Amino acid sequence: SGEIFSGPVESSAEGRIRFSIPSSPAGVEVDGVELVFSKGVVVEARAERGDEYLQQALATDEGARKLAEVGIGTNFGISRPIGSILFDEKIGGTVHLALGRSYPETGGRNESALHWDLICDLREGGRLTADGKALLIDGKFVEPD
Repeated sequence: SGEIFSGPVESSAEGRIRFSIPSSPAGVEVDGVELVFSKGVVVEARAERGDEYLQQALATDEGARKLAEVGIGTNFGISRPIGSILFDEKIGGTVHLALGRSYPETGGRNESALHWDLICDLREGGRLTADGKALLIDGKFVEPD
């Protein structure tokens, strides 16, 4: 498999994230995506490249701006992105968030025609926290306090 993923508490995401690994949905390269979440919904979005596609994707339907999935890549045998989301999201030391349609089997309730995984590389200076506690630092799992 190469990843751990789950559905988030759908109204809980707060803050800003910048995705450092490019994505090419529908053959359009989208890079340098930055999202701001409030109560689980994207309230600001921009991309250095492919911004028009990003804005169109977020306007797909009412559910497209909602956080649908949180995942952690666990396959440290994959060291660099190859341009395929299904492989790239499994790179050890990365996290990915999906926008749009959530998975009911993980408790998700959001419906959308969109399900788009965006990937952030945490291997150099990155940190993932949940409820104020570090889970990953520099792309590596940390021991709980």
